[in-house]
Amino acid sequence: MSQQTGNNDSEIEFSSKNHEVIIHHRYKFYYNVNDVLIAVWFILGSTLFFWKETETIAIWFFLFGSIQLLIRPLMRIFREIHLKKIRSGKADSDDNISK
Repeated sequence: MSQQTGNNDSEIEFSSKNHEVIIHHRYKFYYNVNDVLIAVWFILGSTLFFWKETETIAIWFFLFGSIQLLIRPLMRIFREIHLKKIRSGKADSDDNISK
C-alpha cells in the first residue's frame, strides 16, 4: 500500500500501476497454461496418428489445439481491455479529485 503523503494523485497512480503489474502477471500465467495445453494437444494428436484406430481422436486433439491457438490472441485482447478499464478508472478518479 502507498503511504499517506497528502498527494492523492500519486497514491492513485501507484495503485493503478500496482494493479497493472498484478493483471500482467495473472494473464502471463494464463498464457503459459494455454501454451502448455496447446503443446499437449498437438503432441497427443501427432502420437495418435501413428495408429489407424486412433486417427479420429487425433483429429479432435488437433481441433482442441487449434481452438486454443485462437484463445491466445483473445486473452491478449481481454488483457488490454482490462488494463484500459483500470487506466480510464484512474482518469475518472482524477477528474473527481480536481472537481
